Order: sequence, then structure tokens, then C-alpha cells
Amino acid sequence: MNRAEKAALQLQAVSVLRTLKETRTYDELAEETGLPAGDLNRYVNGHVLPSADRARAVVSEVGERVLRDELAERVRLDDEGYVDNSDVVFDQAFLDLVAPVAAESFDFERPDVVLTAATDGITLAAALASYYDARCAYAKKSKETAVDEFIEARQRLQSGIELTYYLPASAVDAGESVLVVDDLIRSGETQELLLDIVAAAEADVAGVFALIAAGDEGIERARTRTDAPTGALAELD
Repeated sequence: MNRAEKAALQLQAVSVLRTLKETRTYDELAEETGLPAGDLNRYVNGHVLPSADRARAVVSEVGERVLRDELAERVRLDDEGYVDNSDVVFDQAFLDLVAPVAAESFDFERPDVVLTAATDGITLAAALASYYDARCAYAKKSKETAVDEFIEARQRLQSGIELTYYLPASAVDAGESVLVVDDLIRSGETQELLLDIVAAAEADVAGVFALIAAGDEGIERARTRTDAPTGALAELD
């Protein structure tokens, strides 16, 4: 880890602790993190930064647990199984906290491009692209008017509907590393199409990440397509 990466990790840990402190006392925060209340006070108030080891533990362990709990509070599942995650995908500050936690928890290869499907996954993709200093790209169900060349992925769904996604050919170059992300993974059909786009571009898969998995079908389906790290931050039954 170079000096810039260390500093970024330390600042991300402080962001996680400040978010936690909004609803906790220092004693409660100490009990939850296992760190002394006095040290936490200094971190939250910006007097010192946590060590790299402490910062990594806060981001990958405490941060993951807290964000999972936060997702459970914010996400709604109705009687018909539809997921309402608008309280999450419209909160860029929250998604900015998700990015380092996902990176530390799943150990994705640093991507050149973060790829998603329009539209709900775009804010999450933007947060991860910013974290990795990568480009953000998103496939759409229609072609951009002024673009001449596209990468196309097509699949006939179980319902009989044919789904097609298009990505401008200039968005991903051969040999680049691509992290596939989405806000929600259910059947895995969308993620499979995005992986088809990566393959058509002759690029490499850095990982597959979803904020929420509704069941395990989609995650398992993605894992059959790549050996790269694959997972979701939270799961809904």
C-alpha cells in the first residue's frame, strides 16, 4: 500500500466512524468497534487518523456490518416480492461509504472501468468508479443516436421477452479490467448480459458486485460465468 492509498483508507474509516457517531455515544461506538472511546473521539473530530490496520478493520468489518444493517432498515420488500431501494440509490453520500467497504470486503482487482446497466445502478457505479479512479460506463436498452459502433448483448428471458443491452464500443477497450455492478441482483439475467458485453469487448472481469441480492439465484448464476470475486453487500430472502 502506497502513501496515497493508506491516506485514502484512513479517511474512509473516519467517514464510517462519523456516520456511526450520528446515532451512537462514544461508549456505544467503542463497544461496537472494540476501539477506545478516547481514540474514537480523536478520529471523529479529525485530530488524528487511525493506523492503517485499524482503518482497514473499521472499513471492512465494522463498516460492512453497519451498512448491511442500514440497508435492512432502508430497503422495502412488498408482498409480491418487489424491492424498493430508492432510499439507497438516491443517497450518494451513503453509496460513497459503500464503495470502500465493498472494495475491502470482496478484494476486487482494481478496475479500469466500472460497468452497470441503466438506470438504478448508475449512482452505485459512479461511487465505485470514483473510489477506484476508474471510468464509469453503463449499458442501455436503446442505442445512443450519435454513436456509430456498439457492443451488443442479447438474451431471451424465461418469460419469452428478448432483452438487449447496448454499450458504445469506445467505452471499454480490449484487455481492460471491468468491474460489473448493479444495485440489485435477482435472477442474474442483467449481470449475465453485462458479462457478455465484457467478453465481446475482449476485456477482463475484475468482479461482480451488487448492493442487494434478492435470493441467491443471481449470485450463483454470475459465479458460473467468472472466477473473479462475486457477491452482494446485503441479502433479502
